[in-house]
Amino acid sequence: MDGSAPLNGESLKTESLKTGPQITGPLSTGPPSADVPNRESGNAAARDAGGEASALEAVEKHHDSMLKRLDALVSVLTHAVKAGNAVAEHDAHGVLLEWCETELLPHALAEEGPLYGGVGRGPEGRLLVAALLAEHQAFVGLIEELRGANGVDAAVTAGAIRNIFAGHLDKENRLLLPLIVASPGLSLAQAVEGLSELVGEAHVHQSGAGRGGSV
Repeated sequence: MDGSAPLNGESLKTESLKTGPQITGPLSTGPPSADVPNRESGNAAARDAGGEASALEAVEKHHDSMLKRLDALVSVLTHAVKAGNAVAEHDAHGVLLEWCETELLPHALAEEGPLYGGVGRGPEGRLLVAALLAEHQAFVGLIEELRGANGVDAAVTAGAIRNIFAGHLDKENRLLLPLIVASPGLSLAQAVEGLSELVGEAHVHQSGAGRGGSV
């Protein structure tokens, strides 16, 4: 797969998610589009320190939960391959592939909207966001490889997905999120508002209840 070309919705349908749920939208190696809605760059006065801290905690917590789940799924597949248990390997392979298609890729797509949009247009975050987008492209290629792999090849590919995802989350936790929080014109709370793919269902419902509305 050509990492230099944006991955549009049609190619996702035909290449990456042939048997899984259809996901539309960019998983691109290019900079965020200027016409992507940018909820962070609204009224800086609306920023609330408590809301920013709560959003940061929610994103980091969701990242930790996702990585723990991926670790567990990769471990089950690897152990099945080592044991030569074809039935267990088949089941573990299917569960991991489903998680990648229904959790990892939607998470990546959600990040490419308002979370990356504002910070990616500034000089401090442009290169960082470009690197994160390139990793999104790598996920798509590796998940497609995993789909057709078995045995040791499947275990190796699964391990590669896990390692890249761990590094990806580390860059976001250490570099991207603090940059957004520290930027006066951006708001992490607004960027992730209502996006369960980025903060988890519990935080979305909690935020909705706190506002006295429904989610």
